[in-house]
This record gives sequence, C-alpha cells and structure tokens, in this order.
Amino acid sequence: MSSVPRRRRSRRQPLEAATDAIQDAFGPRTRAHATVPLLDEESIEKIHQAALQLLANTGIRVLHDQARSIMAEHGAAVDESTQIVRFDPALIESCIKTIPSEFTLHARNDAHSVVLGNGTMVNAVVASAPNCSDTDRGRRAGNHEDFKNFLRLGQYHNIMHVFGAYPVEPVDIHASVRHLDCVYDFLTLSDKAYSIYALGETRVMDALEMTRIGHGLSWDEFKSRACVFTVINTNSPLQLDIPMMQGVYDMARHGQPVVVTPFTLAGAMAPVTIAGAITLQNAEALAALAFSQMVNPGAPAVYGGFTSNVDMKSGSPAFGTPEYIKAQLISGQLARRYGIPFRTSNVCAANTVDAQAAYESTIALWGAVNSGGHLLMHGAGWLEGGLCASYEKFILDVDLLQMIAEMNKPVSVSDEDLALEAIAEVGPGGHYFGVEHTQQRYRSAFYAPVLSDWRNFESWQEAGSPTAIDKANSEWKKRLEQYQEPPLDDAVRAELDDFVARRKSEGGVATDF
Repeated sequence: MSSVPRRRRSRRQPLEAATDAIQDAFGPRTRAHATVPLLDEESIEKIHQAALQLLANTGIRVLHDQARSIMAEHGAAVDESTQIVRFDPALIESCIKTIPSEFTLHARNDAHSVVLGNGTMVNAVVASAPNCSDTDRGRRAGNHEDFKNFLRLGQYHNIMHVFGAYPVEPVDIHASVRHLDCVYDFLTLSDKAYSIYALGETRVMDALEMTRIGHGLSWDEFKSRACVFTVINTNSPLQLDIPMMQGVYDMARHGQPVVVTPFTLAGAMAPVTIAGAITLQNAEALAALAFSQMVNPGAPAVYGGFTSNVDMKSGSPAFGTPEYIKAQLISGQLARRYGIPFRTSNVCAANTVDAQAAYESTIALWGAVNSGGHLLMHGAGWLEGGLCASYEKFILDVDLLQMIAEMNKPVSVSDEDLALEAIAEVGPGGHYFGVEHTQQRYRSAFYAPVLSDWRNFESWQEAGSPTAIDKANSEWKKRLEQYQEPPLDDAVRAELDDFVARRKSEGGVATDF
C-alpha cells in the first residue's frame, strides 16, 4: 500500500442545496429527555451474568483460525476439535472496558463528521437492500444507478448523517469489483461518512486504502482517526463466521469502528422469550466486542441490538413489533451498563408505503430514541423487512426523522418564552398570528413536515386529492434535481481513479461465480 503526503483536510461547511425543503443545519440532535429503562438494574445484571455464564460454560463456535489463536493467547479456552471457545467472565469484563464510550467518526468533509456515544442519534441511510422501488417503475433488482441516486439523496438531506452501507445492492456490477465502484461513489457523490462490507480481507483493505486516499491521510494518521465503519453480524445461535471475524480483525487493527450486531430472531435463531433472546444477543455481542479489543485495545466499537421476533405462522422476520421495542430498550440499557455506544434501527415489515409502514417505523423510532440509540441504522428508505429500498419511503422517513429531531430539542422556559407580554397584547378573544412574538419565531423555530397536507377537505380535493405517497414521489424527484455533487480535490480524485483502475486490471477479488 502506498503512503501519500498528508493533504490539508477540508474544513468546508456543508453544501447548502437550493431547495424549498425545510431543513435544519446538519448535525445530530442531543436528546432533551432521559432514556426509558424497561428493566430494573437487578434484571439487567441478571441478563449480563447469564450471558457471561453462557460464554464460560457453553461457549461460542469461532470458525476463523487466527481469531481462535488470538483468543487463546489472551486466556480463552479453545477446543480445536469443535472450534468452541469459552471465556472466563473476567476476561470478557477486562476486554470490553477498553472500548471508548464515545468517538468521532470523521467524514471526508470535517463539517459532516459526527460523534457516536455522546447522547445524540446519528441517522444512517437504509443499507443492504437487494431490491429498490418507486411508484413509477415499481419493484426491481438493485442496480448501480439507483445505488447512486440513494447516495445523492443521503448527501442532500441534512437529517441523514452517514451511510450504513450500500443503500441498495448494485447487482449489475460484478461482485469481484463491486466494492471498488461503490466506495468510489461514496467518496465522490458524498462527503459524509459511510460503512463498508466485511466480506474478506481483500475487499476490506481495498476499501480502507480508498478511504485513506479520499481523506488525504498517511496510514499512521488513518489508524488513529476513525473514518469508516462496518457492521459485524453474528451467526446466531452462538457462532462467529470467517468473514465477520476477519472483518473485526482488519478493522480493529487499523483503528476503525466495528458495529457488532447479532441478528437474533426470537422463536427462530434465539429463544422465544425476550429475556432469553437478549441473553443470547448479549453473549454473542460481548464475545465479538472482546475480540476487537484483543486485536487492538481501545479500538472504537459499537454494541448493536437487532433482536426481534418472527411470525410463527410463516417464519418471516417481524419488525416494528412490541417485542422489537422491548428488545431495543433492554439492549440500550445493556450498552449503557458497559459504557459502549449503542446501535439500533428504523425498521418495518410492510411491503409498500402504507399505514403499516408508517406506524411500524414510528414505533421503531420511538424505541430507538428512548433506548438511547447513538447510531440509527436504516434510518430512511427501509421496506419489506429490509428486502427493498423505497424512494417514497425514504422521503417519508426523512419527515419522521426531522420530527424526531425537533422533538429532541429542549423546551426553553425563559421569561421571553413564557410570552406574558404577547398574551397581554392579544388579550381575551384575539389571535397570535400577527404579533411580533409569533412572527420572530415563524419557521425558524417550527418544523412543518413536507408530506403533511394541512388543508381542509375541499381544497385538498380540488388539488387532486394527493396522498402522502404521491407527494413523496414528486419530492424525491425534485430533490434529486436539486442535488449538488460535493467538491473533491483533483489530485485525490486522480489517485482514486488510478487505484480503482489498477485493482480492476488485477481482477479485483476472486469469486466463485
């Protein structure tokens, strides 16, 4: 890997799009209210101890040879015949203590860098959908043009802070070189931070090198500066596979964050009870998080919760359910117990942008906010339980997230906010539309959702009776037209071009198809 001289990092302010859309300035909002603890401290401790007992007695299968060796070097008991690793509780406890309670995730544009773990919620665009849809063209397989469009929409909206991975999988690019084109697009179509896939050492190292080039850093600088993250899923129940553990190893040794997220579905890959499913989630998360610290003590990491339930009639994952909300709240309590940033999600199981999609996403967001989530994955665009990235759902979710951000702002109770002079000025039987107190705050202190149609029935009917999905359809098109590509240094672009061209000429990554 080449090492380039350090370039001056950008100190630009976010590019302001020319738009009628009402947006606050870029930046996660600090919660104005406390988190909601679903369980008492004794119950949280019970789950913690049960997870430690599970790792000590039952253990977890680790398929990655080097990972087992590293775990053994740190005192874990490894049975090579079964690949089962058992951990003394004290080993797990000591390892997770070195995970930072917060860290800055640096964007290519410093004005778009975010802090994870400080009481704010960082919103990520929908990730990893194999399909995409809009009401004009219907549902289709993921492709490169739609992939780029979702990057443009994510860059455009200030409420979207990072990209959680590929918004939609561009299957029209061969898998051997897909990561090269996608990371190149992340770096050229946006200047916000993003996530890469941990699908083998070569893909990870290509992505890290491109990110280093895009940020204008030497390797030493890059290793001390979190610039890109990856999501590590465990194979529930109780298994850590080769690509995921390789990903933890490669990311941690280069100082880049891993978001460890067991995908535990109660009734399928986990016990059907909430307590049992969370205990399994916790054991798997602690094992992978501890490994990241064995590789590089102090490497940034995030505790991810994705426990939900299945529809027992069909076996399909269910989201936005009461069980999912409970799991979010408990997972947030566990993350706070460990002092580790917490990842959650905005999810639904609806097949189209309808009432089900709206209420399931709303209740999922309620759980995300009240669980104390720091990283909200799939913040905008998720549909069909993650099988589809929807343009209209993206716009609807942006509205929801902007309302959540407004809700998280503190309420001021100064003498001026009490408005006694305005009340006296209006007196009995008047109105407040025209008073200076109202006019000073109009728009600047009030968010009006774009999709809400606050007209009476007759005027709405005269306008053609537009529904929320109709309006969302017109909005995403308008906003794509208003998108502006962020600047990129010519020398950086040239170096990225050269790297991608060279790696493609070498064949990219070997595949089995």
